[in-house]
Parts: sequence; C-alpha cells; structure tokens
Amino acid sequence: MTRSEEEVHTLLSDGSLRIERIVSRGHSSPPGFWYDQDEDEWVMLLSGAARLRLRDPDEEVALAPGDHLWLPAHRPHRVEWTDPERETVWLAVFRLPSPPPREKLPYSNVR
Repeated sequence: MTRSEEEVHTLLSDGSLRIERIVSRGHSSPPGFWYDQDEDEWVMLLSGAARLRLRDPDEEVALAPGDHLWLPAHRPHRVEWTDPERETVWLAVFRLPSPPPREKLPYSNVR
C-alpha cells in the first residue's frame, strides 16, 4: 500500500447494509473533494489517528482509537488527515436512510 492509498475490504453487504474495514496510511481526500453519500454512515476508528472535516454545520473532528461518528446521508465530509507513520483502521457501517415516518393510517375505513 502506498502512502496515500486506502485499502477497503467489504465485510458484509446485503443491499441495504454494508460494513467495511478501511485501512489508511497518510490518506486525505483530494483538494476540493467532499463525500456526499446517499447512505447514512457510522464510522469507528479502531487504530491510528484521523481528522475529518464536516459541513452543514462546519466542524473538524479529530478521531482516536475508540472514537465514533454518525454521518447522516448527504452530510458533506472529507478526510483531512490520517497518520502517515502507522495504519489508521476504520470500521464503517453504511445503511440506506430510513424513510420519513408516514401518517398513521386507520386499520380500516369501514364503518
């Protein structure tokens, strides 16, 4: 693995849920690039160190082993930095967002 590449291993995928193990070493998103995904994402840092930049609202998040973060679908985010001296290992869980709640419909309209 070269310094800026990431290894992505899909551990489980069933159409509505995907779990990935991601290994980074010195990786960052390309300049100007933002992830804008159709899926919700929960990510946990298992080892290493990383910084993410989020928009809407703007914030920077530093992650250490054991830290986790929820990224709802379409929340722009990018990887600002991962530790270049050691592997940064992530566990990422992606799922299709839940549909908005529907109005409760009566069981029957027969009177």
